[in-house]
Amino acid sequence: MFDLLELALDAAKQFGATYADARLIEQESELIQTKNLAVSLFNRGDNIGLGIRVIADGGWGFASTQKLTKKAIINCAKRAVEVAKASGTVMKNPVLLASEPAWNATWVSPHLIDPFTVSVEDKLEVLMAAAKTMLAVKGVTLAQGMLHFIRDDKFFANSEGCRLRQTSIRTGCMIEANSSNSEDRQRRSYPCAFGQYEQAGYEMVQKWDLPGHAEQIAQEAVALLTAPLCPQGEVDTIIGSSQLGLQIHESMGHPSELDRALGQEINFAGASFLTPDQRGQLRYGSEIVNLVADATTPGALGSFGFDDEGVAAQCTYLVRNGLFEGYLSSRDTAHLIGLDRSGGAMRAESWNFAPIIRMTNISLLPGSAGSLENLISDTGDGLFMETNKSWSIDSMRYNFQFSTEIAWKIKKGKRSEILKNPSYSGITPVFWNTCDAICDNSENTYWGTPNCGKGQPMQVMWTGHGASPARFRKLTVGIAQS
Repeated sequence: MFDLLELALDAAKQFGATYADARLIEQESELIQTKNLAVSLFNRGDNIGLGIRVIADGGWGFASTQKLTKKAIINCAKRAVEVAKASGTVMKNPVLLASEPAWNATWVSPHLIDPFTVSVEDKLEVLMAAAKTMLAVKGVTLAQGMLHFIRDDKFFANSEGCRLRQTSIRTGCMIEANSSNSEDRQRRSYPCAFGQYEQAGYEMVQKWDLPGHAEQIAQEAVALLTAPLCPQGEVDTIIGSSQLGLQIHESMGHPSELDRALGQEINFAGASFLTPDQRGQLRYGSEIVNLVADATTPGALGSFGFDDEGVAAQCTYLVRNGLFEGYLSSRDTAHLIGLDRSGGAMRAESWNFAPIIRMTNISLLPGSAGSLENLISDTGDGLFMETNKSWSIDSMRYNFQFSTEIAWKIKKGKRSEILKNPSYSGITPVFWNTCDAICDNSENTYWGTPNCGKGQPMQVMWTGHGASPARFRKLTVGIAQS
């Protein structure tokens, strides 16, 4: 594989590239989905290809090919250089890269059981067992399940001497119970709304025990049909860790992408209110709010050994003690805000995409409020919301609205009745400044988001979000009833 990358680099330099890198990725995947007691989708596939990125005449160029012959790779390098030279004619300033050691390394994501060695029959047994349990609960009208497995074998080389091989195994799983009557329809998901994904093997499916949680979510889905509506007003609210993971994703992850903040990437999903002049100045949250971009967390979905331009994984503070401090950056943007080194956030969906700045694991560090039950007890009266149902946030990542699948009323420090159709809204820095308690590490979970979209043409990326349940004072909740 490295011989093919060397061929690509040599060809790019011969055509006039002053810098070049090449990625060769071989991917294998398997996706199983079920509805009730039937398989609704089974998809198994593999692909391989090579992407070449270059700088020539001060501009970036990229090209890719699935044909791994000598002629095809040379032609691909030529196209990349031609694109770069054309880009250079409209550049105000030539591309400059922050320095990075020329790493030579191998990295493999942690896993115990290769999911591709587990039989399809064994996988279906898990989903069918969960479906039978959900359908046995009166009022459940649809039971769904999903298992998803992906393996990437990635080879990287650049003209500076970097040589890397990385193998990533990603596993996802979920079940969902749907209930309905003549007036309403509700759902409950487990472990979370989009399925939980981790860099792990089949042991991750065993850990989350889908059949063992099927009855609970089925009963909750039915109970929601007759539950009272979430109240409307300003209420002290605890947000569960999976919902908080999405909140972090939308209101910290995307706005901290430096290409958005610089106005370089605004076509898809907007720009960012976190402009560089606010770095070190903006009180983003309360003093207990610490948010990091950490690509080194073992097993978290956004982890890796090196990003897609050969920068070693690292942990960067985005918010420290409530103060906005840092960005997700790349080798060509770091110097624009005075950084000596990239934050290691350049990632591409596959071999046929150029890498762009993407989230790694954007996480809220645990606090000192103890367990969730301790936090509920300390809250007195309020709400506890969990599991995302819908979301909306403006193009600057400033104003937002989220709804969750379920909420519980907190009364005299205890969780009481279930509430349906809960929602909350706010303004990003105002919201985070009302955070006055975060559960400790015993409640912390690294949630995986497998479908984050960015760029045009859009790339889908896998990101992680560590979070413990947290309390927000006088949160605006509910929708006024007419």
